[in-house]
Amino acid sequence: MERRPRSFYLLAAVFGLFVLFLYGPIVTIGILSFQGPQGGLTFPMNGVSLHWFRDLFEQQAVGDIWGAFRRSFGLGLMVMVTTVVISVLAGLAFRKRFAGSAILFYAAITSLVIPSILISLGVGLIFNQLGLKVHWATSGFGAQLTWTLPFGLLIMFAVFNRFDRSYEEAARDQGATAWQTIRHVVLPIIAPSLIGVALFGFTLSYDEFARTLLTAGSYNTLPLEIFGMTTNVTTPVIYALGTLTTAFSLAIIGLFLLCAWILGKRRARLGSDAGKGI
Repeated sequence: MERRPRSFYLLAAVFGLFVLFLYGPIVTIGILSFQGPQGGLTFPMNGVSLHWFRDLFEQQAVGDIWGAFRRSFGLGLMVMVTTVVISVLAGLAFRKRFAGSAILFYAAITSLVIPSILISLGVGLIFNQLGLKVHWATSGFGAQLTWTLPFGLLIMFAVFNRFDRSYEEAARDQGATAWQTIRHVVLPIIAPSLIGVALFGFTLSYDEFARTLLTAGSYNTLPLEIFGMTTNVTTPVIYALGTLTTAFSLAIIGLFLLCAWILGKRRARLGSDAGKGI
């Protein structure tokens, strides 16, 4: 058996430390959330129970946890759908050069390099100057799109740069209209990428703090609510909330991956049937 070089073990150790640094805090919060009723915010643990998870579903003295969760979930869905639709339309539009396309492209992705807190401040100021109400579903929604749309656009541009247009030409040769070609040919082919854009849109919105800080108005989203709780809550109930939100995020990612796997199996089956002449 060939002996592995020392560099392999060194790189493995570095990677292990990186994983520990990345996931260690999450694991720590998960462990501390299972403390007993007399538990505190640090080790050592004081008993093991589900007390703080039960306490989480009772009326809290501070904040509105479940209202904040509903707002974050609803905002995430809004941002996800808008990001997918605009990204697909922009990807289709940018397949052909048009006047000002380069300027429009760089203007769309510039928000990635601007500090998020400045975006939040700017959007909030614009709404105030225009006499519009600062609210999570309006100004917060717009601020978050400046974060999710550039990622969606970059993904769609990469997808359409590799897209084989012969599929569209074949559909048109069979008499399909432009809409039928997009609906029955283009969208099914790029469906896995659309799932990726949707996942980006939802998760980036659901977890976003800085761009929502000054644009959410009087009602907090979940990240803002958790931040507020860190200054008022001194029990492991905040760890229980962190554990549940992490589990929810992982469940959402798993759901999207399952959808991608199902689409992949379906495409493989259709390709196999087509190859057999069915």
